[in-house]
Amino acid sequence: MKHSNDILNDLVSTTRDGIEFYQHAATKVRNPELKALFLRLATVKADIVQELAQEIRGTGDKPTQSGTWSGDFRRFYGEIRAHLGDKNYAYVAQLEESEDQLLKAFERALNDEELSSHARTVIARLLPEVRSCHDIMRAQKSALKKAA
Repeated sequence: MKHSNDILNDLVSTTRDGIEFYQHAATKVRNPELKALFLRLATVKADIVQELAQEIRGTGDKPTQSGTWSGDFRRFYGEIRAHLGDKNYAYVAQLEESEDQLLKAFERALNDEELSSHARTVIARLLPEVRSCHDIMRAQKSALKKAA
């Protein structure tokens, strides 16, 4: 059970990074549609964290309350990119990269042979939502790139 909870906590941390980054980016962009999209995706991420945390609590363990250092670095890098160029594109590009990392983390977790079947079920149930967020940001990045 410890291994499964460690994996779930890693997913909680990585997903928390997304919440914080989306919320931060929403305060920095002026485009109301992007702002709304970022806030909506932050809410989706919060729902995912809640489900993962509930699963961890169900085993008697405590879910992590923090993000990752790499998430902090991605936010910092996004901030620098935004100052040097198109703010909307910079945030979308960095958020899309963040989505790539989260999707890979969920896929790795799902393929972990030591993961409990219950944890695998939870991850499999959340994976389509993670994939959807990833696809939304990839499409947004592509649209902004074409418009430039």
